[in-house]
Amino acid sequence: MATTVRRTVLTLPAAPLGPPNPLPALRPLDEMHSIDERTKRELPREMARQIGYEPLRTLLPVRVLDGYGRERTETGLDAIVIENDWLRATVLPSLGGRIHSLHHKPTGRELLYRNPVFQPADFALNGAWFSGGIEWNIGATGHTTLSCAPLHAAIVPAPDGGEMVRLWEWERLRDLPFQVDLWLPADSGFLHVGVRIRNPHERPAPVYWWSNIAVEEHETTRVLAPAEEAWHFGYERNLRRVAVPDFRGADRTYPLRSEYPADYFYEVPAEARKWIASLDADGHGLVQTSTDVLRGRKLFLWGSGRGGRRWQEWLTEPGTRGYAEIQAGLARTQLEHLRLDGGGEFSWLESYGPLAADPAAVHGDDWAAARAEVEGRLSEALPRAAVDTAYEAWRPCADTEPGERLATGSGWGALEVLRGGHKLPGTPFDESTLGAEQAPWRELLTTGVFPAPRRVVPPGPSLVSPHWRDMLETAPAEPLTEYHLGVAQWHAGDLAQAVRSWERGLGLAPSRWPLLRCLAVADQEGGHASRAAERYLDAFDDLCQERRDDGEIWTSATAALGREAIDALLAVHRTADARAVWDRLRPGVQQRGRFRLLDAQLLIAEGRTDEARAVFDAGFEVADLREGAEVLGEVWSQLTDEPLPDAYDYRMRPRTP
Repeated sequence: MATTVRRTVLTLPAAPLGPPNPLPALRPLDEMHSIDERTKRELPREMARQIGYEPLRTLLPVRVLDGYGRERTETGLDAIVIENDWLRATVLPSLGGRIHSLHHKPTGRELLYRNPVFQPADFALNGAWFSGGIEWNIGATGHTTLSCAPLHAAIVPAPDGGEMVRLWEWERLRDLPFQVDLWLPADSGFLHVGVRIRNPHERPAPVYWWSNIAVEEHETTRVLAPAEEAWHFGYERNLRRVAVPDFRGADRTYPLRSEYPADYFYEVPAEARKWIASLDADGHGLVQTSTDVLRGRKLFLWGSGRGGRRWQEWLTEPGTRGYAEIQAGLARTQLEHLRLDGGGEFSWLESYGPLAADPAAVHGDDWAAARAEVEGRLSEALPRAAVDTAYEAWRPCADTEPGERLATGSGWGALEVLRGGHKLPGTPFDESTLGAEQAPWRELLTTGVFPAPRRVVPPGPSLVSPHWRDMLETAPAEPLTEYHLGVAQWHAGDLAQAVRSWERGLGLAPSRWPLLRCLAVADQEGGHASRAAERYLDAFDDLCQERRDDGEIWTSATAALGREAIDALLAVHRTADARAVWDRLRPGVQQRGRFRLLDAQLLIAEGRTDEARAVFDAGFEVADLREGAEVLGEVWSQLTDEPLPDAYDYRMRPRTP
């Protein structure tokens, strides 16, 4: 059959995402992938430089997604299917362009780990993320802020004259447009993926990219890559060079032979072909290869310990087979960012397909022979030169204007193109995509004035890049303008000026709580915990007086600010005030797992440990438990010396002595 592209609806048990957190993300969420300075000094110079290059100071202008729960209902998700005689790829454009499934038709095998549910969890840079399939990670160390966001999608002519699916969007952390082109040549068993990241600005930009591929794991699953060494990251803030495959007495290329979660960033020689494969006991599985620009390869494993198993259940449903991730990136490790000069671009081609190799060689004790067997079979199925040829054939097509639109992303790219006049062939950001969130910023752009809201609502999202900051500085100094200006100054590292802007706005602001909350965060960062607690209390009081209804946006604002206020008040032992904040939360918010945990912490501070223990015994689920978080164990240890129950055990590293 000729390659076809069609739209469909994929029905899965799904938890709703909920509204974004309306509080500006002045600080990044906890990120497990960081190392201490001593470790950094011992790394190769290039790696150390790229690890230190432009780490995130904030998540701005992106908002945190933490409004999801754990209750799932059958939900239809828009999907795009690309199919030929060999493969059927199912793509979810509304969820970051994730490839949900890659089905090998001749054998009926699923080549990926296909999650049977959609369950957000707190793994992305901005919170909500879900497991399974192939995801496109752009932005900064961690899972992209676009994990659960819509991308633009359209049909474009493919290099072989057939149809190709283009996904594109404006990545807002680094202010860069990117595209992902997916096509299946009519006679090919490999899905080709062309990727391009462009920097339309005059200034250089830090770039991060990792393609994360979830594959099913069995006791006999083995991951192979062309390397004899790897950089091991065990969630203990260090990075060490280790031998492959054996490390600490076990062959770590089998994901279930580790107890705790770990990353292995393979040291692939510069001249070697870039590939990674996951094969089962029979030597069958998935292989990914690429042009040489995508130099990095990685194995992430959950391990066989209690914490890793619990996370696996949490991300899907009990009884589902576990998974590991094989990955490919621009740098050697995910702790690094690369410099992209103004006007420049990175582009490359990836290919995904089935592989069958001799199981005796794949699972033999000779690591060199196992690698050679896989590379030989890959060369037969898809020669290295064929990948380079496919890239060269695709590259002129990258500028082709999209045809039939299949999905619509955000309006932020359209706003940036309108402001900067950028010419981006192949990735149009149409003015028709501008929406309510972009409207006040478009007015600022055209009139020089940031408009006052027509009704009392929490402030909309802030923009923070230099050109928007400049416009806010020259706009009339109204309270809402000062609020957004302070957020932009904070993002730029000008903390003192941000505080001055917020304080100026506070004097005349009809809505004081957004400014007070920003000042409270500034106090915390400055080491003024008591003043921060007082400002949080004032902010929460003001919000409760201003709150207009029990609608989604006000409930989200109250929950987010109340949670931060309680934490700040408990930090300075103002337990009674913290309880007063708790008592003013809506009953539905109090029953959420995150707030049941917060109640247990309050009860401990009040000396009511028996009641706190009863909270744990009754059971609760913290829907937005952060990857690597150990708070459940920490609170439990304040109540008892008993072992942490399995239901609360999410530990990703050995217990600290």
